[in-house]
Amino acid sequence: MTALIEAHYLPCIAYFAAVQSADDILLERYEHYVKQTYRNRCRINTANGPAQLVIPVITHRKMVITEVRLDFTQKWLNNHWRTVQSAYGKAAFFDHYADDLHDTLFQKMRFLYEFNYQLLSMCLKWLKWDMPIKETEHYTQNVPGQVLDLRSAINAKKLEQCHQFYYPVMYNQVFGNTFVENLSLIDLVFCEGPGASSLVQASAIQKMNK
Repeated sequence: MTALIEAHYLPCIAYFAAVQSADDILLERYEHYVKQTYRNRCRINTANGPAQLVIPVITHRKMVITEVRLDFTQKWLNNHWRTVQSAYGKAAFFDHYADDLHDTLFQKMRFLYEFNYQLLSMCLKWLKWDMPIKETEHYTQNVPGQVLDLRSAINAKKLEQCHQFYYPVMYNQVFGNTFVENLSLIDLVFCEGPGASSLVQASAIQKMNK
């Protein structure tokens, strides 16, 4: 089975729960960019609670996702990295994975899609998932039966929508006594390290068995 999905910025755990049983990932590169989605934002946990990291982008109306540029006139990149350091510097596995994240972030790629592609590749490497990433050759509304269409299934404005394929599995987080579900995968990886993969798979398996 192939999982067809859009490219997100440091995708959430539900993203990986949704694709975990696929043979490969098919990234949608011919969609139009949609504002206020996970395409240019992610959620992490901080001392003040959950927070969004948002990438400023340069767009115009009905722009194809591969044409969307990162806006480096704003100091978002350094701000994102400092926020991540502050949030996860004391996490058990931060030192093990931090260099990977820093190096990928600071490649300073010009386009959002290629930036997200590289971050997705990094996350799959962290999970040790041998899952090839392919790209669509054109846009189509209807997909073949062997393709699972997950486009827009992970919605920043409809968090409950993720529960059709993701059931939160608790793990030890850095801040607070209240567990925050479905944060960016970096929260899980920095906190659980090599155990992150089995926790992602468990979150999908539990939902299937409910």
